[in-house]
Amino acid sequence: MKVKKLASHLRVDRYGAFHLTDAIRPSIDLQVIPREGFRIDVYKDQKNPLEVPVLAAAASKEKLFDLFLCLLKPLGPLVDVILESSHRSSDNNHNDLHRDQIEMPVLMSHFCDYEDLLMNDGCTGVAVISTQEPMEIQFDEHKLLIVYAHELEPFECIVRQFGLMRDDNLKLITEGEHLHSTDERFAGEFELLSYRLGTGAAAQRVNW
Repeated sequence: MKVKKLASHLRVDRYGAFHLTDAIRPSIDLQVIPREGFRIDVYKDQKNPLEVPVLAAAASKEKLFDLFLCLLKPLGPLVDVILESSHRSSDNNHNDLHRDQIEMPVLMSHFCDYEDLLMNDGCTGVAVISTQEPMEIQFDEHKLLIVYAHELEPFECIVRQFGLMRDDNLKLITEGEHLHSTDERFAGEFELLSYRLGTGAAAQRVNW
């Protein structure tokens, strides 16, 4: 009976007007009910006396990828990129692969070629970092969009253009128990994307 209940739960991808990708599902008891919106907070570094404004957004499936691409534009013509993978990981650790200085149009073209992987694999995430000033966009494995920047106004304008409303009390799917979904083919596609981008060995994340 529990197996049938879980299988039925995993098939549910729409909560009201909010449509999830195949990558993620909330817990069966719905500790967090997915919904669209964005919130603004402050990221505080535990190791350094540093505070950075952060915008976190949850967008419905039909607009999510286009919103991600639009959020990249303020980062400038040349960026660094990090591919994040938890494929074949028994302890949920990430393997982060880094590529310095790639032209934005080239990067966006690669992302479009691997849209299915980025949207529907619960073990793949990506971070794109400006080389001009401290700004970073994360499209994480939960299919949330996270923006780190000292000036968030351009990014807030973009998410509003996609119909997202600000709600600083918005609960994200990561704030409750949740389920990731992947497939063996996605591990292979991740390796191909990594090859296309020319990413190097695992990188230590130092963003700010």
